[in-house]
Amino acid sequence: MGLLGWILMGLIAGAIAKAVHKGDEPGGILGTMVVGILGAMLGGLIASAAGIGTISSFFSLGTWIIAIGGALLLLVLYNTFLTAAHGRRASRA
Repeated sequence: MGLLGWILMGLIAGAIAKAVHKGDEPGGILGTMVVGILGAMLGGLIASAAGIGTISSFFSLGTWIIAIGGALLLLVLYNTFLTAAHGRRASRA
């Protein structure tokens, strides 16, 4: 899959993950795309390491599930760390 495919998949996977996860993450369209691309890569690495699949073809349902799952995982982790950091800052003030 080429660079344009990764960008398009990242944008769509990130948007779907943000729609599923009702967190308060900033970032707009660029943040969504970055989270989607990194999440797709993370999902691909985890799936490959676990032996359950890889990110191979743009039109494969398994590829999209892995990409969206990775983006969702990344959003949950980001929101968890953001909430923890924000809570520490609020308690210091």
